[in-house]
Amino acid sequence: METVSFGRTGLKVSRLCFGTMTLGSSEWKPWALDEADAQPILERALDLGIKWLTVYTFSTENWGRDEYEVSFLMEFNVDLLERRRDELNDLGVRVRFMGDLSDSRIPSVLLERIADAEELTKDNTAMTMVFAFNYGGRVEIVDAVKQIAAKTAAGEIAPDDIDLDTIASHLYIPEMPDPDVVIRTSGEQRTSNYLLWEAAYSEYVFTPVLWPDFDRQELARCIAEFQDRERRFGGAVNDSLDGAEG
Repeated sequence: METVSFGRTGLKVSRLCFGTMTLGSSEWKPWALDEADAQPILERALDLGIKWLTVYTFSTENWGRDEYEVSFLMEFNVDLLERRRDELNDLGVRVRFMGDLSDSRIPSVLLERIADAEELTKDNTAMTMVFAFNYGGRVEIVDAVKQIAAKTAAGEIAPDDIDLDTIASHLYIPEMPDPDVVIRTSGEQRTSNYLLWEAAYSEYVFTPVLWPDFDRQELARCIAEFQDRERRFGGAVNDSLDGAEG
């Protein structure tokens, strides 16, 4: 039976990120990507009222993989957009891409499909689904700093006025809220250069389940684990927890 129960704190999830959409296996199996269907996960997230869903589809470090693997992943993203774009639009999902799309190594046909999907779905409001593609958390921060430095040199920003909001407003998608929870599949327990700025106070849920096997039930379990936590954002433990032990 699939359930999502509210735990001790009854936390609401409105911003969900997947730390990986890949297999998490040392043995790369391209056919498994075709078998992995994210549609049930997306539909369940919509049912739960999640407004932002971000998935890590290709990192800046992935260019170092085997040439055939990189080529397959590029073609897979083209095929994904061609097959799923209209379905996402029918569900009321707005599609956004975050990452360095100016990279000359990205095939032009993929850039066209990305632009088409974003244009078609730009007015949808049921959910925003962000694909982190050619994305790296460190590179995102460097790119933001470069923009701020250029504006500072041009006299548009005073150095003393630079603060956290200044940097946040120069990230790839400034309006994207910080995620409530980041789900990391495949048993890996590292951030993998993902949303380093945005996830500063996000809760992480680690699951041993590989992406092709990640289903609605596992999503419900991960969210239930998140809901049973006390979010403090660097503050003190809730007084209600004092004396819980001993």
